[in-house]
Amino acid sequence: MTSSILSWIWSERFWLPENVTWADLEHPPPGVEYPRIGQIVYAIPLAFGVLFLRLLFERLVAKPCAQILHIQADVSRPPQSNAVLEKVYGSRTSPDEKQLAGLSKQLDWDVRKIQRWFRLRRNQDKPSLLKKFSESMWRFTFYLGIFIYAIRYLWVVSCPGCDKPVSPGQYNYYLAELAFYWSLMLTQFTDVKRKDFNIMLVHHFATISLITFSYANNMLRMGTLVMCVHDAADIFLEAAKLANYAKCQKLCDTLFIVFSLVFFITRLVIYPFWVVRSVLIESWEIVGPYQSWWLLNGLLLVLQVLHVIWFYLIARIAIKALFKGKVAKDDRSDIESSSEDEADTNCRSSKDSKDSSSNGCSRT
Repeated sequence: MTSSILSWIWSERFWLPENVTWADLEHPPPGVEYPRIGQIVYAIPLAFGVLFLRLLFERLVAKPCAQILHIQADVSRPPQSNAVLEKVYGSRTSPDEKQLAGLSKQLDWDVRKIQRWFRLRRNQDKPSLLKKFSESMWRFTFYLGIFIYAIRYLWVVSCPGCDKPVSPGQYNYYLAELAFYWSLMLTQFTDVKRKDFNIMLVHHFATISLITFSYANNMLRMGTLVMCVHDAADIFLEAAKLANYAKCQKLCDTLFIVFSLVFFITRLVIYPFWVVRSVLIESWEIVGPYQSWWLLNGLLLVLQVLHVIWFYLIARIAIKALFKGKVAKDDRSDIESSSEDEADTNCRSSKDSKDSSSNGCSRT
């Protein structure tokens, strides 16, 4: 039973082109090493190592840097203890007028007092500025380091005309990227939450699937270029966020404009017209289409759709920054707030504005 399931999952007809078998990849010519899908499985336990490394980094590096920049954890006043309101909050953080009226009668509280309780309770769940800074600094460090590694060690093996067997540098690069994105998938529910939460889940799933499928199909040069192209813009995004948290307004605006330009060049020009075009057209001419080839290209196109959606949001913010001199409030704020919260925070919106382009604008 188990063997039949495994043979169905790893069907050569699905994964490989015609006249290619798993045996061809397992027993290559002397001196040649092809990728094996079992090798990439090590990324899953390595993801927990990445999480541990992130905890150490945030505690030993990011937090001291935040203290130097006078960035402290926000201390919000807790609401009055109330079991009834806490139970309602568990199912709905912003009750409507009908629910407010019912709670007012049940507790003999003024509606305004109940609204204030929910506002204070929501503030408790909002991530602190220190948490945002630590998260962005970790991402900035990883993107910068992995991008430098890609340019330094993978430039030659990623160029057309190079031999296709996997090199140690490519394997390490794949393993590091896949472990990082598995760690992002695991922390998606605990990191700073934004309105594009569902889109980010789709993005992470597509990313992990693409990395795994490209490695299994020996499309290493394509996978390497896709990841490298995506990491380039993420460096400037996280740098802009760090400048925003440190209240360096001009630096933040400048970095965000640079990020917008790099995002456009890498995600809407290089990615579709060079990388995706090569996979769609040139690989068709070389090996022809097969079942997993369609799946791989479908995931590449899913990413391109996400790029267009994100660039629309980015362009709106960048245009406001150019004409108003300040990055505007993002359409994807950290946690959705009620109309009352928005009215109360309008006076502070300029300080929180640029946190919008979150981790969502990033990744393969």
